[in-house]
Amino acid sequence: MERMIRKQLYIDPEQEVRLKKMAEHTGLKEAELIRQGVDMVLSRDIVWARRHAASRRAEVLSRKIQSQGPSGGLGRTWTREELYED
Repeated sequence: MERMIRKQLYIDPEQEVRLKKMAEHTGLKEAELIRQGVDMVLSRDIVWARRHAASRRAEVLSRKIQSQGPSGGLGRTWTREELYED
């Protein structure tokens, strides 16, 4: 078994009741359920960080595209309005 680090925490009475019921239902120790909960929170944090980084990259790309102007840097010399002139 790997070395464990002892942590002390406080939970409210409702959490204690629910934790005990889940431990009885699953056959797992309360400590294992708490470790699983910590893992869930940490993995969610990783997902958030990846989404945030992707959002920042999309924002940078969007600004780059906008800076090129409406033609996207394709060198068009006409405007939309000119297309509809009769």
